[in-house]
Amino acid sequence: MSAPSQTAELIANRPYLVLLSARTLSMLGAAFAPVALAFGVLALPGADAGTLSIVLAVHTMPMVVLMLVGGVIADRYPRQAVLILGEWLAALGFGLIGVMLLTGFAPIWLLSAAAGVAGAAGAMIYPALSGIIPDLVPEDLRQKGNAWLAMGASAARLLGLVSGGAAVVWLGGGWAMVAAGALYLLAGLLLLRLPKIVGNIAGEEHHPLRQLKDGWGEFSSRQWLWVVVAQWSLMIMMLQASQGVLGPVMAKQELGGAAAWTIILLGEAVGAVTGVGLSMIWKPHRPIFVATLMTLAAGVPPILLGMLAPLWAVTASMFILGVTFELFGVLWMTTMQDEVPPEALSRVASYDALGSLLLGPVGLVLAGPAILVFGLHQSLIGAGAISTIVTVLALLSPEVRHLRSKSSRRPSLEEVALDTDSASPMK
Repeated sequence: MSAPSQTAELIANRPYLVLLSARTLSMLGAAFAPVALAFGVLALPGADAGTLSIVLAVHTMPMVVLMLVGGVIADRYPRQAVLILGEWLAALGFGLIGVMLLTGFAPIWLLSAAAGVAGAAGAMIYPALSGIIPDLVPEDLRQKGNAWLAMGASAARLLGLVSGGAAVVWLGGGWAMVAAGALYLLAGLLLLRLPKIVGNIAGEEHHPLRQLKDGWGEFSSRQWLWVVVAQWSLMIMMLQASQGVLGPVMAKQELGGAAAWTIILLGEAVGAVTGVGLSMIWKPHRPIFVATLMTLAAGVPPILLGMLAPLWAVTASMFILGVTFELFGVLWMTTMQDEVPPEALSRVASYDALGSLLLGPVGLVLAGPAILVFGLHQSLIGAGAISTIVTVLALLSPEVRHLRSKSSRRPSLEEVALDTDSASPMK
């Protein structure tokens, strides 16, 4: 089927369009948060990099701790309901942070609590989203469906960074956080329009702990899965440190503040749109190898920042990062949906997310002390070097290098005809 035909078939799929619209709104809300939260917290009286590290770490930790719970829930109950719960938790958390920043009553413990509520939302949303796509989209359209979801998310991040960055500069972080909460609320309301499809779920027949164990079996039996997740665990730790704390501090001290950091993040957002466009037309036969190889780009931006490279060079490196990460995301999601049984998909996705995010809070917590011990520039360069090394190690895995896509393993019509002809008794 041609690409235009696939797109036309997806457009005619009303439940998929509802999911696409809600996911785009949700990601628009998420795009407001990083710049608004970082510079909103740093603008508080007495706040510093250590304060920001604590708030961001508490935001990430519930997502990590509750991720497996979210995966079991999304495989036991209708995934539409789980998605709605996640969207509304995010709306509550980000909305409360916005109100605190606007009123000036923002004690660190209360900011952290609200950030934790918003973080818990991610533990519901990611596993349910991963599992619901095969329920709504036919197998031959999955990469295209994942690509359009990623395109909506990338476009939302681009728009959110422009408008969110402008809101921070002109109005302050509080209004940007309130807007983020409102967008999550609207996404949840839109998901109410999804049909009540039970889909391929494990149900409530077995105890949740048994289902958690079965999910681990599906995850651990695939070398390509756990190797890349281990790679991302360390890489995300470095990315959280460099983009969550070290980068904004560098921007504030030496690049001119929120405006410069917004430009850098815009480079990544524009690259992400480009990467999604590439994923719509390119279906590599070895998707995990290609996707992992491209994540070598993760080490470049922090190294350039640490070396005081010009703003245009850092922005260009973030553009390349955006291209590679979005291409990775589409290929990774499609491969998981092809290789993992649908009734276990949300649990496997939760192990994926848990492993990938496990060390993220560590990176956030250590970023502030790293500045004091090693200095800002050396910490950025070190983060980039570690990201590069762990990616090279992941590429040593045979399954990472050799796993072929499901479509490339499927025999062509010509091959089937030849096999049938050779097996004919008339020969």
